[in-house]
Amino acid sequence: MKKKIAVIFLLLLAFLFTYELNTHYFLKKFYPLKYQDYVIYYAEEYGVDPYLIFAVIKVESNFNNNAVSSRDAIGLMQILPQTGNWIAEKIGIKDYKKNLLFDPKYNIQMGTWYLAYLLKNFDGNLQLAIAAYNGGCGNVDLWLKDKRFSKNGKQLHNIPFPETDHYIKKVLSVYQIYKFIYEKKN
Repeated sequence: MKKKIAVIFLLLLAFLFTYELNTHYFLKKFYPLKYQDYVIYYAEEYGVDPYLIFAVIKVESNFNNNAVSSRDAIGLMQILPQTGNWIAEKIGIKDYKKNLLFDPKYNIQMGTWYLAYLLKNFDGNLQLAIAAYNGGCGNVDLWLKDKRFSKNGKQLHNIPFPETDHYIKKVLSVYQIYKFIYEKKN
């Protein structure tokens, strides 16, 4: 009887080990680390979790550096040309042109800097930074002052833009998936 239990236990353990390897393998195909060198470099430079950057890229463009939205947001991190111009001035990119946003290096640099800026602006509050990335800082500031959307002026309890509400949930979900797949477990 003990041998049967031991065999069943070993088979179960082998199954779980194989399942774990295959699950991660499968998930990595849908949640890749494309442009990893740029993401890691700029994540370190600007102090942003690289998995957050991967999540934003996945949600915004699904890693298509030629993506253009209906609102003219461009590239991997879907940066609006006027926002790109503002960011370029802030970080010292000379001769900024809209087409620079199609270049993965510059798009990731600018998008990561902007995420860092938003995180700092909203005291590290991930929900607010992501909301501002999608809906704009001005809107988030207004929502925080409105009791219909924020009970305490520090957290959004209701988001009036359905697109932004969905965006926040999606980015946070994809962010957790990236962390689940790639974060080293101690």
